[in-house]
Amino acid sequence: MSIPTSKELLARPVLKSAISKAARRLMPMIVILYVVSFLDRTNVGFAQAALHADKGVGAGAFALGAGIFFIGYAIFEIPSNLLLRKVGAKIWLARIAITWGIVAACFAFIQGETSFVLLRFLLGVTEAGLFPGIIMYLAEWFPNKVRVQMFAIFYLAQPFSQMIGGPLSGWLINIGDQIPGVHGWQVMFFVEGVLAVLAGIACLFFLINGPENAKFLSKDEKYALKEVMALEDNVKEETGPRGILAAMSNAKVWYFTIIYFCLQVAVYGVTFYLPQQVAELTGQKVGIQVGLLVGIPWFFGIFACYYLGRAAHTVTRRRNLGTALFISTGVCIFGSAWAGTNHLPVLGLIFITLAVCSFLAVGPITWSYPTAFLTGTAAAAGIGLINSLGNLGGFVAPILRTAVNDIANSPTGSAGVYALGVLPFVAALMMFLTKKFRNKADELL
Repeated sequence: MSIPTSKELLARPVLKSAISKAARRLMPMIVILYVVSFLDRTNVGFAQAALHADKGVGAGAFALGAGIFFIGYAIFEIPSNLLLRKVGAKIWLARIAITWGIVAACFAFIQGETSFVLLRFLLGVTEAGLFPGIIMYLAEWFPNKVRVQMFAIFYLAQPFSQMIGGPLSGWLINIGDQIPGVHGWQVMFFVEGVLAVLAGIACLFFLINGPENAKFLSKDEKYALKEVMALEDNVKEETGPRGILAAMSNAKVWYFTIIYFCLQVAVYGVTFYLPQQVAELTGQKVGIQVGLLVGIPWFFGIFACYYLGRAAHTVTRRRNLGTALFISTGVCIFGSAWAGTNHLPVLGLIFITLAVCSFLAVGPITWSYPTAFLTGTAAAAGIGLINSLGNLGGFVAPILRTAVNDIANSPTGSAGVYALGVLPFVAALMMFLTKKFRNKADELL
């Protein structure tokens, strides 16, 4: 009797039912968790001008604080992933959310540049492991064939957080400015930090550590899901690295680390400064109107992320779509800088929207590669390494943008934006060259 392939198993109605139930039960909580995370990570852009005026946080300290988050994140990323495997995703993801929420709320009490930079570092420390932990968690629940779709749904948290969070942050600032003795940015930080604590508590009730513990699945559904995941894990163990050191020294892990680094430079180079860039394009003060305009790119990003993620269901499509989306990211970042220099606000917003759509849609495609050959402790170390070092792009982006603007003496800041737009082209070339890779797990698609 022959052993069924992954494709044959996925065709079974019982497995389709199990995957559908798991997606409906787990994905809403995952999306909510990352919505709050991304909101607390990037809402600092709405407070930039106010922090300078009220607490003397200058451009250099702001850039350092915006980026140092990723240093704390990188240092504790792999240990956090290993602890997640030890204690279980439900408890560990809840712990991450609660502690980062407490730190995020403390931003309301910033006294100057030192406390701002310190809290940004602590925010990175407490949030370390969230993103790769979720990537690992989804890789334990969903087979390779449908995993990129789940990653795409997970990535919807970014546009949702910005589409909802932009107006929310602007509204909280406006409301807070009307309260005597309180600054609007203090209200924004405190309220959005409390939301993270509540999301962490909710994780304890909605997340489940693995299919074997899922009461919402029937016995047959549990068996079918465990069977296909075991088949894929066996292939990964045969062909991929085993153990922590093997994963951290694996050439393919480092290859995708570089790709992810290039992506993160683009993402955070745009995201951190998006409220200020939109304000400069439109000539308005950062507030609820700018918040609504900032929500436009993320609204369209929802559709791009979801539908392009669904389209990337074969290895060839993933490679071609990924390459095209990286190129589009670079071109549109260049276009947004050119439009700003030439005082074309509508065209600038269009370019920003297309850039956001492109880098959002390429994220799930990028993560489908390492999860196809990493498993066990190798996955904890490898995915942690890719995310921690790749996320240093978030540290480099604001510093690079500020440094290039200073060197070029760019009054509009366009020189720094051009510099950020170069790296997506590097990622596009590397994504295209993945056609030279042979991954046995891809043959299960």
